[in-house]
Amino acid sequence: MNLRDEMRGKVEASLLGFIPKRFDVIGSVAVISIPEELRAFKKEIAETLASKRKNVRTVLNKVSKLEGDHRVAGFELLLGNSTKTLHRENGYVYALDVESVFFNPRLYSERERVTAGISPSENVLVPFAGVGPFVLPAAGRGAKVLALEINPGACACLRENIRLNRLEDRVSVIMGDAETLPWLLKGGKGPGSENSGFLFDRAIVPTPYGPDHFLGKVSQCVKKGGYIHYYTFKPAEQLPPLVEEYENMGFEVSFYRRCGNVAPGISRWVFDLLKK
Repeated sequence: MNLRDEMRGKVEASLLGFIPKRFDVIGSVAVISIPEELRAFKKEIAETLASKRKNVRTVLNKVSKLEGDHRVAGFELLLGNSTKTLHRENGYVYALDVESVFFNPRLYSERERVTAGISPSENVLVPFAGVGPFVLPAAGRGAKVLALEINPGACACLRENIRLNRLEDRVSVIMGDAETLPWLLKGGKGPGSENSGFLFDRAIVPTPYGPDHFLGKVSQCVKKGGYIHYYTFKPAEQLPPLVEEYENMGFEVSFYRRCGNVAPGISRWVFDLLKK
């Protein structure tokens, strides 16, 4: 749907260029970022969006970026009365409250790509697990998964999603800070315990925007010959020295690609790294 075309005649022609080209739909909740120039037309935009997307019951205006350890944005409720929803993706269902947890529906194909390569014999570590968009499909492939998440609300949703998708026997959840890896996994607190000598076959690391120092921590938890799928945010010109840095850390960069733009000149990149 082209929201600008739908709003022709409802807003002044001079303002059409301010109407966002994109919005996200998470279950029955639509999330859009409406600029200040269109403040007087927020209700009309929300009603138009919902009228053209029949599954949408709630429309939120994103008024601030992701903030804090819990990676939660600020929202203004424009339409509807609930931010809780069920979202379906790649054969799995996710219960979540869009207002209190982070979920990016635009990465569905990337999540499918990464988890499609997982074998049933693997043990997989997922820090920054959120409500489980990497966790559930990895477990659905037959792997044993340890999920790490600091947001109590996201942990509650994750545990509910594990139950909804009947994956209780394949997923363990730790509520904790990825900053403490690998210390958090010591002392019998989960697979990866230094006492047992356990190392993961694979780690999927959807790092949040900003911090960029987790690769070394995660690497200590992955065995030689294992894979790390590492997400980072960089301008394109920084990619060559970054590839060299990862190689100097003892990785083979088997694949990388852009996974969307997040700011002017800044993109999200995924690196598939083989630990040598």
